[in-house]
Amino acid sequence: MAEDKPLTKQQKKTVEASALIRQDPPKGNDLAFTHSILCQVGLPRSKPEGREFMRRSGDAWLVVQAGWLDEGNGPVEQCLPYGPMPRLAMAWVSSFALRNKTREIKIGSSANEFLKILGMEPQGARHKTLRTQMHALAACRLQLGFRGRTYNGQPVEQFDAWLRNEDSGQQSLWPGLLVLSEGYYRGLLESAVPLDNRALSALKGSALALDIYAWLAHRLHRIEGRPVLLYWANLRDQFAQEYKGKDPDKDFKKSFLPALKDVLAVYPAAKVQQVKGGILLYSSPPPIPYKIP
Repeated sequence: MAEDKPLTKQQKKTVEASALIRQDPPKGNDLAFTHSILCQVGLPRSKPEGREFMRRSGDAWLVVQAGWLDEGNGPVEQCLPYGPMPRLAMAWVSSFALRNKTREIKIGSSANEFLKILGMEPQGARHKTLRTQMHALAACRLQLGFRGRTYNGQPVEQFDAWLRNEDSGQQSLWPGLLVLSEGYYRGLLESAVPLDNRALSALKGSALALDIYAWLAHRLHRIEGRPVLLYWANLRDQFAQEYKGKDPDKDFKKSFLPALKDVLAVYPAAKVQQVKGGILLYSSPPPIPYKIP
């Protein structure tokens, strides 16, 4: 009989977070938020080609266009935001904005502090990724659409670029202030989705897992009556339109199921069942109760 493989560092974190979430109900500091549209159609998960990205899910759709930032010597073309970092950053920024009822968010005094806020180790590669993705996020333009209503704009209205401190050799300082646009902030006030920070921290290594978690948090408690059956083709249209090989549904399924397993570990109230051809979604409590301590 083969021995069980030891758990990876990420698997251990997921197990620890699962035990904590099952044992201790979320308290005030565990509460995070994200925009409801971003729970249905997420940012790119891997580096996309070109300077525009579109994703659709049922009646909801998202278009992201790359932008420009002044990095101290004029305009610099930015890439599209992608991967876990901008998802975690937007959740933190949105949470701060709603908790403090303000569009103006004071960022940590250094990159190290901001990484710690996101639950990440302050390493050189992390700094580079953080700088790239925060600049991309601050510069991008979003169009969010749902059932006849379209939001056009940028989540971030004002952002002072992360400048390199070439003279002192010290770690570059973050700007003191980031300002959300009025439209994006109003959307948060109207339809923000509460999430558990402990779950976000456990899933921070996978953009797909973060997207599945946010989607289930938004979707499951809205189901009434009979469970909802979603086929692999439907799920791929929502989560992974980039899978376009010989058997895209099969390729997507291989990525989706392990990510779903991690999500269900940190969202124990979620009732999701794999069935032939897809998954069944059952009405479930949200990850954050309607009233928390």
